[in-house]
Amino acid sequence: MKRVTRIGLLAASAALAALPLRAQDSNYRPQGQQIPPPACYTLTEAWEDLRAGQGPQPCTPQLQQEWLKDVRHWREERRIRIGYDDARYRMPELKWAQSSFIQPQTMVQDRYLYDPIQHKYTVDRYLDDVETRYGGIDSVLIWPTYPNMGIDDRNQHDLVRAMPGGLEGVRGMVADFHRRGVKVMFPMMMWDQGTRDPGKPWADAIAELMKELGADGVNGDTQDGVPLAFSLAADRAGHPLAFEPELTMADEALAWDVMHWGQYKYQFVPTLDKYRWLEPRHQVHISDRWNHNKTDALQFAFFNGEGWESWENVWGIWNGITPRDGEATRRVATIERAMAPFFANEDWEPFYPMTFYGVFASRWPFGNRTLWTIVNRNAYDVDGRQMTIPFADGARYFDIYHGVELHPDRDGTNMVLSFPMEAHGYGAVLVLHGDPGPDISALLAKMKTMSAKPLSSYANDWKPLAQSLVEVKPTAAVASVPQGMVKILGGSFDFKVEGIEIEGHNDAGVDVQYPWEQDARRFHDHRLAVKSFYIDKYPVTNAQFKAFLDAAHYRPADALNFLKDWTGGQYPQGWDNKPVTWVSQEDARAYAAWAGKRLPREWEWQFAAQGTDGRLYPWGNDWDAAAVPTPDRGRTLSAPDAVDAHPKGASAYGVMDLVGNVWQWTDEYVDAHTRAAILRGGSHYQPAGAIWYFPQAFRNDQHGKLLLMAPGYDRSGTVGFRCVKDAS
Repeated sequence: MKRVTRIGLLAASAALAALPLRAQDSNYRPQGQQIPPPACYTLTEAWEDLRAGQGPQPCTPQLQQEWLKDVRHWREERRIRIGYDDARYRMPELKWAQSSFIQPQTMVQDRYLYDPIQHKYTVDRYLDDVETRYGGIDSVLIWPTYPNMGIDDRNQHDLVRAMPGGLEGVRGMVADFHRRGVKVMFPMMMWDQGTRDPGKPWADAIAELMKELGADGVNGDTQDGVPLAFSLAADRAGHPLAFEPELTMADEALAWDVMHWGQYKYQFVPTLDKYRWLEPRHQVHISDRWNHNKTDALQFAFFNGEGWESWENVWGIWNGITPRDGEATRRVATIERAMAPFFANEDWEPFYPMTFYGVFASRWPFGNRTLWTIVNRNAYDVDGRQMTIPFADGARYFDIYHGVELHPDRDGTNMVLSFPMEAHGYGAVLVLHGDPGPDISALLAKMKTMSAKPLSSYANDWKPLAQSLVEVKPTAAVASVPQGMVKILGGSFDFKVEGIEIEGHNDAGVDVQYPWEQDARRFHDHRLAVKSFYIDKYPVTNAQFKAFLDAAHYRPADALNFLKDWTGGQYPQGWDNKPVTWVSQEDARAYAAWAGKRLPREWEWQFAAQGTDGRLYPWGNDWDAAAVPTPDRGRTLSAPDAVDAHPKGASAYGVMDLVGNVWQWTDEYVDAHTRAAILRGGSHYQPAGAIWYFPQAFRNDQHGKLLLMAPGYDRSGTVGFRCVKDAS
């Protein structure tokens, strides 16, 4: 009998194991971060209905309630399964995150954040601009690292220390944001395992630096959940931080990562954010960096009562918010900020039944008041009887979006509310008892003024930001070859080059805009008439730069990291003939002016390296490891080789050390928000362990784009320069 019972139990266990996790039974299991909507909302074509053997199923209130019961059951059981603890959401230091709805990611190189001419942080200018264009922000993610990181061995925190004014200057910038009521976050890159070792666990290093800066939170770049150890390290430091991973995380991490990014797959019917549903106090910022139209992101955010990453400066590429999206952001954010407590309510009811097809609402009860956030996903206006709610004696009804009181029609035990919604528009309804009070009255007045013009009256055409090439004054023209230089005879040159940015594909605005182009782009091909010029045979050496310092008594105004590898104004012994590095573009220009020269135009550098036969490398079409230094893949930057150490690397003109030793400064490009320098030749330093480090451009038809902030930040141990002189 015992044997039979055991066999029966084994068979039953095997049958249960074969079931697809039926203990967590749900017809609407999450797909990544998104929980599907009620199936009845899926629009099917006639032939699809015939294959399914049934016609379209209307979305009745009963079906909506069945869906709601299903996802509520899933939520309850899922919390038990992950052992959910909401302690961090109750911490006073982290509650700010729950109402942080609009958060841009901002490059430190953005000229609205730091003015390179006045040499100062301009937080007020930055905040005034976003306030004017889309209604302001609640927090900001300050980004000092990628895509520049890996140009040398400075790690993610070294680049923060290299910002203007050092840590004291950064601390002041953070304080300026706080003065305006904006919380500040910085990123963490756990893929940064190829640059300088911080000498302590990253969790402790991050906690200590954020405390020193007075920062409020940390974004986990490329992380599928920031481990609990980082929150605990911040707690030990006496400075709790809000952590915000980028990628889909394990549900258990919801207990300590109080924020998250939402990188959604959009469809016509909104989806439910899994983390917001599990914990309505969890803040999500929808991030859709490359999309030029932000309607999907804003509507999904409004439906879920969550935030948006208003990211425009994407790695120095400006994907600006259009006026229509800016105005929509202003209206959505105004409502969300005023109604923030509603969105932290577990009684949230997504997909509240609406009358018109393509109009979707979430119901948010709070005390004796109820809010609905509504989105019209249709490409046309809808007006009239929008929704039905139960009659309540003494209730008053307000169209928050338009700032007016509604007077609904009685229909038995229900009230029918009518109001307009424009195409791809937004709506909000508030039901309360008694007087709305001063706060709601002020909101109504504000929204009435704000919504007086329809969103359709605002421009919605996206355009890339125009760039300009910084002009370079010609030198005095000479007829004979100056000492140490090589003459490059002018002529027709097929200037073909591509930018090696890791992201951006071939979108308009990526890379740079040459004077003959209509906008910035990654791939460039243009026939040029190049005038004759002379170019330094070798990059400028330490000995040559020392002679300049001694003769010109040059001292940069921003001396941070200036000649960082020198000591007491002297380069290390034996480094006479190595290329000078840790010099900014300004330093290089000062040397060139003293020498009666200038920095090369990029096409001049490429002409000297490539000649007229289109070769891929200065020496030919095949890579030759003997023509360049041995790559340095360590975590501590080694010195470059001597400029004459690799004669096999000479170009057809006899120009030396063009590739693989140190990058070389050439042109600078500027737009309203970003400055960038074009670097040529690549370097010997290649930090290992991640694809995200500054990529190399060894080929003659490739260039690097280094984002510029200030001389102390821009200087690098792998960037040097050579000069040119105009020929008569």
